[in-house]
Amino acid sequence: MTQHVGLMVPEAKPDSRLAEVRAPYDGGLIATVEQADWTAVDTALQTARDLFGDRDGWLSPGKRVEILSRAAAIMQRCRDDLALEAAAEGGKPLIDSKVEVDRAIDGVKLCVEHLRTRAGREIPMSLNPASAGRVAFTRHEPVGVVVAFSAFNHPLNLIVHQVGPAVATGCPVIVKPAEATPLACMRFVEILREAGLAEGWCQPLLTTDLEVAGRLASDPRVDFFSFIGSAGVGWMLRARLAPGTRCALEHGGAAPVIVAADADIDDAGPLLVKGGFYHAGQVCVSVQRIFADCSIARGLAEGLAERAGSLVVGNPTEPQTEVGPLIRAAEVKRVDEWVREAVDGGGELLCGGEPISESCYKPTVLYDPPHDARVSRQEIFGPVLCVYPFDEIDDAVGRANGLPYAFHASVFTRSLDVALNLSRRLNASAVMVNDHTAFRVDWMPFAGLKRSGLGVGGIPATMSDMEIEKMTVIRSKAL
Repeated sequence: MTQHVGLMVPEAKPDSRLAEVRAPYDGGLIATVEQADWTAVDTALQTARDLFGDRDGWLSPGKRVEILSRAAAIMQRCRDDLALEAAAEGGKPLIDSKVEVDRAIDGVKLCVEHLRTRAGREIPMSLNPASAGRVAFTRHEPVGVVVAFSAFNHPLNLIVHQVGPAVATGCPVIVKPAEATPLACMRFVEILREAGLAEGWCQPLLTTDLEVAGRLASDPRVDFFSFIGSAGVGWMLRARLAPGTRCALEHGGAAPVIVAADADIDDAGPLLVKGGFYHAGQVCVSVQRIFADCSIARGLAEGLAERAGSLVVGNPTEPQTEVGPLIRAAEVKRVDEWVREAVDGGGELLCGGEPISESCYKPTVLYDPPHDARVSRQEIFGPVLCVYPFDEIDDAVGRANGLPYAFHASVFTRSLDVALNLSRRLNASAVMVNDHTAFRVDWMPFAGLKRSGLGVGGIPATMSDMEIEKMTVIRSKAL
């Protein structure tokens, strides 16, 4: 039965046009969602602005802890339903969607833990005549109204990473989920409201068009803009922000892996396959470019192809599925076009290389595709691994660093010296040693560099972004 989701903006009327949410696997209609035109968006912004402007009405830290703790408990009770719903609308296999839900629950708990332990600091005084007789300390306050634009590939956990810190820090938040996957966001906000959060403090919405979305992001009532999505859109919106609006951008990359001659290939193989084909490669830090010493490159690539060929591709809501669909049929055609271009240019196709259906693409391994092919120079965001042999490790580092993206990288080696040397030399915000590039826990810093983003993600870092550190200086004759 098709769901219908109403507009969740208090005192606003929806646009007459409905957004349709369709399953990426088979195109089936899952839900219709009421959308916000500019009048509704303006209402949401003013509601948020008024809440923040009433400082006496701010949510106390204790109230925030209470709401988030209740929300985590509610999520735990409906864990399986959340996972199935996320798999259906986003296409991530159920086995991985369950992990995403567990991470999201833990993310809410992390907000509570960080809120309980985060504190101000004392600023030294009485160090000279000018500072004598004074004491100074800082406290944390919410930065203001937060507007968050999110992505489709982690429809629940990304929302938790943007909305959870806003609630934890006491910021009114307006969140626009991806058009393809709004349901997990709406469900999470419903859970927050069930847990006791007043409606105006978190308002989810889909805008009627890009022009309205742009006006929302650039409105001067916005104090902090959080964006997860494509680099082109993110940098464009950043350029349109009102003076004084802070922001954090998380885009994608083309994650490099260097496999040294002494690497444990039996250990590396399953990790690289998981890191490359998790969610059909639709992850900003997916394994994409594997540079392997020429003495092991062929064997590594053939082993990866064998493993990739045995992966179960299909309906993401079925428990045996390991690789689901791409988010849109157009993405299947794009990935196939990129792969064919690489093969025509001299790359060797070891497995895959063709669509399974309108929505699914075979897990693909390419050996030594051209360096100027799109699979080598742009983010694939699909189920494709590229293996490049190298003679000199300096060449591998140069090629790994040769793109305008920098996010995660990884190194496989048994040598501590090699690992430390490459960790220092690789242009990345994080280097995984003997692990795939998509490794992440939600309390660690998570940052795209260069074109891959701006600022640092992760629950603690995002909470810091959404706060200001206010200093109070007291002059007293008693000091």
